Amino acid sequence: MDAGSNRSDDGSGPVTKPAAGASVGVSADAPRPALDKRKTIIGAVIGVVSLLVIFLGVIPQIGSYADAAVAIQAMTWSAIALIVVTVLVYNTVYGFPFMAATPGLSYRHSFQLNQGAFAISNGIPAGGAFGLGVQYAMLATFEVTPTAATAAIGATGVWSIFVTLGLPVLGLAAITASGTISAGPYVIIGVVGLVVLLAMVIVFGLIMRSETLAERLGRLGTRLAKPFLRFFKNRSELDLVPVVVKFRRDIVDLVRHRWRSITFTQLAVSLTQFLILFASLRGVEGAGPKTPFLVAFGAWAVAQIGIMIPITPGGLGTVDALLIGLLTAMGVSEGDATAATLVWRAASFVPQIAIGVVALATWYRRAARKFAAAQPTG
Repeated sequence: MDAGSNRSDDGSGPVTKPAAGASVGVSADAPRPALDKRKTIIGAVIGVVSLLVIFLGVIPQIGSYADAAVAIQAMTWSAIALIVVTVLVYNTVYGFPFMAATPGLSYRHSFQLNQGAFAISNGIPAGGAFGLGVQYAMLATFEVTPTAATAAIGATGVWSIFVTLGLPVLGLAAITASGTISAGPYVIIGVVGLVVLLAMVIVFGLIMRSETLAERLGRLGTRLAKPFLRFFKNRSELDLVPVVVKFRRDIVDLVRHRWRSITFTQLAVSLTQFLILFASLRGVEGAGPKTPFLVAFGAWAVAQIGIMIPITPGGLGTVDALLIGLLTAMGVSEGDATAATLVWRAASFVPQIAIGVVALATWYRRAARKFAAAQPTG
């Protein structure tokens, strides 16, 4: 199918539904998920060792598991109910990003897709690549064309990086505004995040501006990458120009028409996850002094830079250690900081993994039926 021949009503991308009466199966163009066993084993070993070092070695130096246990046991039922509500809100909002990035995709399918991808990417060591393949396969069974699927996955991925890099900058501003501690020691995190974010936004904007600029940036990227190619086999002839140009062609219409909704939904996901932490802090602090909103947000937002350290899935452990350290530095007791972080992690991670597993199981049943229906008879 010609990618430019069928457009949705708003012009933002290919129509996702086929012609009436057409038989739809999983597209041959959709990448098939596969795991590199060697890389998976290495990634699993590195991840497990890192988690042990962080949770058994680092966190006890900056927090207190014993005090955390006391604080968690003292939580009231109303505090637990508030955390449950924030978890429900977060998981509801988590269903919107792919709906915003895929014209014609229902909320139900968007929710199923995003939750399933989370379960794979965060529940399987080195599961990011496998999760990407499953996203393509799921979109194919939802009758999304390969071009629209590529655009949606590309846009949500890029915007997720933008938000992850932008949060530490906002966090640094919140810490400064709170006046609890000097932001000096954390300025470098904010500055690095801001510089990288601005560079990415500028490059992305230039690529979207014109195909000529995309080609030039592709050639520049190829030249900059050449000194590092000797470390990789079969990469000596790497040419980024066709890669960058194809990326632009796939995504430009979607970004032009839907960048606002994509941005809003990605920010909503992050901010509703923060609400889980804020409710957790309120719960473990009980009747004692309450952590100000700016302090909690500043610590949480700056700690998100730990997601960019690719040793554990979803920043598990790295974000937690940074968050506990930042909270205690701004006056939260070691017990409350540790307890709130553990509750936040459990509340935002465990239910979502469970929801993702259910989403994958229900999708697999649907996909199996489509595969069976697509097989030629007799």
